[in-house]
Amino acid sequence: MPERPRSDWGPFSLAGRNALITGGAMGIGYQIATRFLEAGARVMIGDISPRLADVAARLGSDSVKTVQLDVTDPESCEAAVQRCVDELGSLDILVNNAGIYPASAVLDMSPEFYDRVMNINLRGLVFMSKAAGIQMVRQGTGGKMVNLASITSVHPSGLGVTAYSTSKGGVLMFTKSFALEMAPHGVNINALAPGGVKTETSQGPREGVSNEVMEKAVAAFTQRVALGRRAEPDDIAKVAVFLASPAADYMTGAYIPVDGGYLLT
Repeated sequence: MPERPRSDWGPFSLAGRNALITGGAMGIGYQIATRFLEAGARVMIGDISPRLADVAARLGSDSVKTVQLDVTDPESCEAAVQRCVDELGSLDILVNNAGIYPASAVLDMSPEFYDRVMNINLRGLVFMSKAAGIQMVRQGTGGKMVNLASITSVHPSGLGVTAYSTSKGGVLMFTKSFALEMAPHGVNINALAPGGVKTETSQGPREGVSNEVMEKAVAAFTQRVALGRRAEPDDIAKVAVFLASPAADYMTGAYIPVDGGYLLT
């Protein structure tokens, strides 16, 4: 099916909206940026990855700006928001996508491992949201935040990902709590929860897991997916467009699984 032109996105249009996407240099975040651009948004991509250097060229759009962003540093979060405002004119949409997915059994887990996962996946999301929320309140025109949670927010998906699952459970509760706080300001905050997604990171070796164990885990996971396959990044990106668009104006604090029916089984 051919892609819709930007003028034909109807209630899903992001025309005239400025978005900041964390962790957008690759994977799900990159595909979200691609779809946001198609829907008419201007996009600021924040990332700590070296791949940030050529992301605007890869996307091939003058509507893309980039900023070095370390979500574990609240000052970096504040600077990214200010850069978005300075270069694009406002911050209307925040996508909290930055995250890591290493593995460790709890009995083998170091405090440093746990803190790194929580600092990026949860603490970073909280203070990125705070910085964006302050700006959205200042603007007085509302806004949208899309938080990348996970099916592990509500159901453990395998051994070795307890720290990750704990962080994503926190993302879900933060989403609900902050949605209440920001509702009077017209800011909608929702959690998008992927299941297994085929990205550059998930296709390769993962920290703390051998290739053999990873392949078996992926095969076992996929067998439980009702639709019979893992997601492509675009399966997630299209739902992100919906949550960022006027089509989702009456949704806030929601948890939206995009898992091919994994949780059903």
